[in-house]
Amino acid sequence: MKNEQNRREFLKNISGGTLAVAAASVAAPVSKAAIVSNDSGKLALLGGPSLNTNKVLGKKWPHIDEELIESVMKTTKSGIWSRIQSANGTVATFEKEFAKQIGCSYSVGTGSGTQALSTAVLALGIGPGDEVITSPYTDFGTISAILTSRALPVLVDLDPESFQLDPDLVEKAINKNTKAIMPVHIMGLPANMERIMAIAAKYKLKVIEDSCQAPFSRYQGKPIGTIGDLGCFSFQASKAIACGEGGAVVGNDQALMDECFTIQNRGASRAGKNETIGPKYRMNEFEGAVLMGQIAGAKERFEIRNANAAYLNAKLSEIPGITPQKHYPGTESGSYYHYGVSYNKASFNNTDRAVFLKAMNAEGIPVGSYIKSGLHREPWVDHIIGLNDYKTMYSAQRLKEYKASMVLPQCDKICNETLVSFWGSGILLGTREEMDMIVNAFAKVYENREKLASVK
Repeated sequence: MKNEQNRREFLKNISGGTLAVAAASVAAPVSKAAIVSNDSGKLALLGGPSLNTNKVLGKKWPHIDEELIESVMKTTKSGIWSRIQSANGTVATFEKEFAKQIGCSYSVGTGSGTQALSTAVLALGIGPGDEVITSPYTDFGTISAILTSRALPVLVDLDPESFQLDPDLVEKAINKNTKAIMPVHIMGLPANMERIMAIAAKYKLKVIEDSCQAPFSRYQGKPIGTIGDLGCFSFQASKAIACGEGGAVVGNDQALMDECFTIQNRGASRAGKNETIGPKYRMNEFEGAVLMGQIAGAKERFEIRNANAAYLNAKLSEIPGITPQKHYPGTESGSYYHYGVSYNKASFNNTDRAVFLKAMNAEGIPVGSYIKSGLHREPWVDHIIGLNDYKTMYSAQRLKEYKASMVLPQCDKICNETLVSFWGSGILLGTREEMDMIVNAFAKVYENREKLASVK
């Protein structure tokens, strides 16, 4: 009887208190669906009924409609398949439209987000002997963009609640060879840019925003990607704006953005002069056509994801042991490439995260641990230390220190124990009933936490 009373009180609190919070933070009407009904039964993992029998959530992604198909067909028929064939082609048109929608002066398209980051590194004159501070919790493209210039990616540990760079550790990692900071707006939420920009100003460092997961996100009145010297975006197939591959560099400094164009155009300037060293990172007209066919509804989809994420934040924050990804003061919105929470197993009868993930997936909610291993744990570290390039550019002592610095306990804990997330690009376009289903699953697993002890 006591357990049943506690259970009912929990349900009353989560279905009542959180709705008030959600109503204050989400413009859309709030559903009053029950969190878990009294006859919800046992966990699907243990033979009970699954909450999501369809095993599908949200919208199919990437977004495809007739406008997009027509845009690609038009480009196909035109015979203009490379951006150098037309100054007014799909790539040039998209660059102008993307800059306008992001809220900056200039944009340069590239073949991928990694290429955009590499272009930014090169444009800022970062190269052999230089160091760039960045996050270990990201796609390897972040690191690859630095390595391509034969600079040294210096990894520092994370804020365990935001999964972002810890600014205090960033400042401690700065030395005479540090030239830039590359914060990663992981999962589409802004990093602590107020602190990072203050540190950069103090030490006269450049800032490249890895905004690959964060188009349209805003922080303290500014669009993400426009706060640092340069911002970089990805249009890979899973991203919120997608064309298979593709990327863009954005900024407000015309001379610097012209340099970005020259570098991605294998060293040839807009005037057609071969001026510098640069790879061929050009976006092609088909990528531009897909993007132009998709950009019209991108902001609307962004707003839907934000509304659904705010709704989830309000409800899930009421469940013990589940803490939505931290927002830094001044965070106005996020792109939610992934929707993430921290999992505290102590609140779940000391159940390991792996078992919790199994239970959630059995309910039809496709959550996972996202990045399986921090990049400080990957083989590239030993590889570059053994290269003649790096042995020549950096002292033996520095490389020894560098290897020793790959001890990042907070990142390890996030990867191995605490982070729970699901992909947001498609799922967060779902209905309010689907968002309730996600919350229901979290709550159902919490209610049945004692029964998880039998799961291996």
